[in-house]
Formats: sequence, structure tokens, C-alpha cells
Amino acid sequence: MIDRIFHGGLRYRLILAAGALMVLGGLVAYAHQLTNGLGVTGLSRDVSWGLYIAQFTFLVGIAASAVMVVLPYYLHDYKAFGRMVILGEFLAVAAVLMCMLFVFVDMGQPARVLNLILHPRPNSVMFWDMLVLSGYLLINLVIGSVALDAERTEAAPPRWIRPLIILSIPWAVSIHTVTAFLYAGLEARPFWMTAILAPRFLASAFASGPALLILLALALRRYSRFDVGTKAIQALATIVTYAMAINLFFVGVELFTALYGGNPHHTEPFAYLFTGIEGRGALMPWVWTGQLVALAAAVLLLVPANRRRHRILAVLCALVVGALWIEKGLALVVAGFIPSPLGHVTEYAPTTPEVAVTIGVYGVGVLVLAMLYRLVLNIRERFEMA
Repeated sequence: MIDRIFHGGLRYRLILAAGALMVLGGLVAYAHQLTNGLGVTGLSRDVSWGLYIAQFTFLVGIAASAVMVVLPYYLHDYKAFGRMVILGEFLAVAAVLMCMLFVFVDMGQPARVLNLILHPRPNSVMFWDMLVLSGYLLINLVIGSVALDAERTEAAPPRWIRPLIILSIPWAVSIHTVTAFLYAGLEARPFWMTAILAPRFLASAFASGPALLILLALALRRYSRFDVGTKAIQALATIVTYAMAINLFFVGVELFTALYGGNPHHTEPFAYLFTGIEGRGALMPWVWTGQLVALAAAVLLLVPANRRRHRILAVLCALVVGALWIEKGLALVVAGFIPSPLGHVTEYAPTTPEVAVTIGVYGVGVLVLAMLYRLVLNIRERFEMA
């Protein structure tokens, strides 16, 4: 079965080829960055986190969303998620791998990664983030392999996996909570220093992750014989709807608190995002687009008829993923640095090497996810031929 992981139709080979080209371009750009340092990026003294950490933050949410199919299936015996579980687990594996790679490339020198391992500091939030991500990767690999074997044998998962599944639920919450604490614990950055950041991260994760999972399930349904079932897709669509509504509520709460209070330290980052400061507002078009798209998608998802029509649902899920990529990506990361504690406005824009490295990391995710899903399809095709 595994030996056929590189075998597939033309569409599958094109996906592998595209992923390989993305990785190759990323490696060339990373070699350039490794030789010349992080000076080739758009990062600076005032804006020390950018595109890499933005992708890391977004993908942690994608990884955490696997719990939204694991919990109903294993703990509440929701049979409709039987085939969706393995897709969610393997999506989490690919997402966590990309998270780790984005942290790796952001550190500049590979040797710096070893400092987290050789010199662990329990008071370092980054240390705990590395710990929970590594553990979550291992947990999802185990649960995913068990789910794959259950799919192969058409049998129920073994009983010994249940404690690990129960552990994965708070662990999934912890990876995004600890990531939120990376931001919220920085007292010099009032834009991030809010107790609602962790709940906001989780709400957005439970919207973007299942939305992406729906898109993948619909793609597999159309281009292969693997069908997770309409009931599972509709259940996930309901989860996306309410998670998106809660996320918008949290964003509104943040805006009200900052604007009504009128504290300049809290209002200035929001002013930069929505109106600009001192004539500078590079992110304004992105932020307004993201918020309007998020609002439109949430409203349209509230209509059951839109969720039942899969073509419309696919468009709305793509809008949810795109809107939250903007909100949790550059908007969240960059606005925390503007203005600086000294009141300076230093704008940030990703450079070509940064974009190329980012595409390369996503290429790794594409390859890993495609190969893991190929394993699932191999099993399904074997049953179809039997």
C-alpha cells in the first residue's frame, strides 16, 4: 500500500510536481536567506515578526481544528464523522509540520533551534509552544495511523486509543492557547495584551480549519471515490457557521473596548489597520477586504439553504479561510508592532525571498497532505476493486 504512494492519476502527479517545484523554489530562497541573513526579509528592528510568524499563527489554528471531528466521533459516537476523522488528523499533521518549519526559517540560523532543546527554559512561552506542537504532532500521527488501519480493515478503532484521543482534545486547545500567550504576554504590545486573545484564536481556528476540511472533502468527493458523506459535510458547515459568528463577536468586542476606552496605546494599532497613521496604511485594503468578506461569509452561512448547496458552500468556506488568513496573518502580527513603544511607525512588507520561502514551506505541506490522502484513497480503491 505504502509503495504505491507515488502512483496515481495525472491530477495527482501534477499536484506532486507542483509541490516539488514550490519546495525547490523555497530551498533556493532559504539558501539565499541563510547566506545573507534575515536582512533579505522585510523585517526590521521595529517589526521583528512578519510573514513567517503570521503563517505559523494561522496554521496552528488549522492544526487545532482536528479536534472538531475527533471529539464528536470518538466521545459522542457520531458515526457520520467516521471518514472525516482521518482527513482531519492528516490535515493536522501537515499543518503542524508547516508550523515548525515557519518557526525554523524565522529564526534565521538553524543552530538557534537547538537552543530550545539544549537549553530549555520553563519560563519561556516559546519552549512550551515547541513542546505542545511536538506532542500534538506525535498524537495526531498515532491517531491518524489507527484511523487509517480502521479504514483498511473496516473495523472499529481499538479501545487502547481512547485515552490518547481524550488527551488530544485539551492538547488541541493548548497549542493555540500557548500560541496566543506568545502574543498576550508582551506587555509592551497593547494590541496583543488582551485576555480574550486565546478565545478569539480558538474561535477562528474552529472556523478556518473545518472550512478547509470541507473544501478538501468536497475535492476528494468530486475527483475520487472517497466520499465522507453529506451528513458529515453539513455538520462541519454548521460548526464553521457558529465559530465564525463567535469570532466576529470577539473582534467586535475588541474594537469596542479599544475605541470606547479611547486609550491611545490601544486605539493606534486599530487606527493603523482601518484608517492609517500619518498617511501610512499598507494593510488597510487587506484588512477592510478581510473583514467585509468575513461578515458576508458569516451572514450567508447562517442561511441553511446555502450550506446545503455544495457549490455555494465551497465558495463560502474559501472566503472564510481567506478572511481568517488575513485577520490572523499579517494584520494581527504587524499591527502589534505599529506604532513602536517609542511611537515610530515602521511599515512592513514581505520581500521576494520571504514569499518564496513561504511558498516552499506550503509546498512541503502540499506534498505531505497529498501523500497521506493518497494512502487513504489506496485503501478505498482496494475495497472498490474487491
